[in-house]
Amino acid sequence: MKLLRVGNVGAERPALLDQDGTLRDLSELVPDIDGTVLADAAALTRIREAAAAGTLPALDADGLRIGAPLGSIGKVVCIGLNYHDHAAETGAAIPAEPIVFFKAADTVVGANDTVLVPRKSVKTDWEVELAVVIGKTARYLDSAEEALSYVAGYAVANDISEREWQIERGGTWDKGKNCETFNPLGPWLVTADEIADPQDLSLKLWVNGELKQDGTTAEQIFPVAEVVRYVSQFMTLYPGDVINTGTPAGVAMGQPEPKPYLRAGDVVELEIAGLGRQRQELKDA
Repeated sequence: MKLLRVGNVGAERPALLDQDGTLRDLSELVPDIDGTVLADAAALTRIREAAAAGTLPALDADGLRIGAPLGSIGKVVCIGLNYHDHAAETGAAIPAEPIVFFKAADTVVGANDTVLVPRKSVKTDWEVELAVVIGKTARYLDSAEEALSYVAGYAVANDISEREWQIERGGTWDKGKNCETFNPLGPWLVTADEIADPQDLSLKLWVNGELKQDGTTAEQIFPVAEVVRYVSQFMTLYPGDVINTGTPAGVAMGQPEPKPYLRAGDVVELEIAGLGRQRQELKDA
């Protein structure tokens, strides 16, 4: 299933995109798309049955904003330097263990919402990423093999970063990762049963129509299942938590001088096979 939330900021309603591309209203079945619903097998069954029966009312998608596909996010866990080709382009050593950092939940915006270039920023960068959405509480998972059973679904994320603040200003990466609007998510959440292999997904990103990133999750250093297992050793993962699993080569930081960092007026488009497409126009904060 493709689950999403539509409407103005703060007034989104739960919806489903059916196989014919028609937007269907889920408001009569569930109050929102969030961790509570994703952890409720009966609620998900009701949605599937209603979709199959064709009883869900259609929504007019014309001009309707697509919000982030989750209405309540506990935490956004991010994995850095998780693609072989991205590590190579930045001159970084392959990490022995996953590099973990956080984004605040309030950085998450809709897939097509405006992205704000922070004041005094000179190195705002893009990163297309596979986002993993947790569907049941995960603590101290024993093996990577069981970890995928804790995944509710997958989505497209743009892990936007301010590289000067992330790398050159000391301390942790978090200063360059938590600016407002720095985590467009969606357009929808695709349930895990529709993704046969999360290590076989193509990722692409364009800036002003020019292809910048063209990768595959097969290049991940730590596969999705291992990432979920690993993170569960250090923190409890709850339904509705999100893990951004890293970006392939092609970011601005890895390109020759002068590096083409983002500016107001730029347009970023990105997609992951089967998970949909995003488009963001950039403006000054």
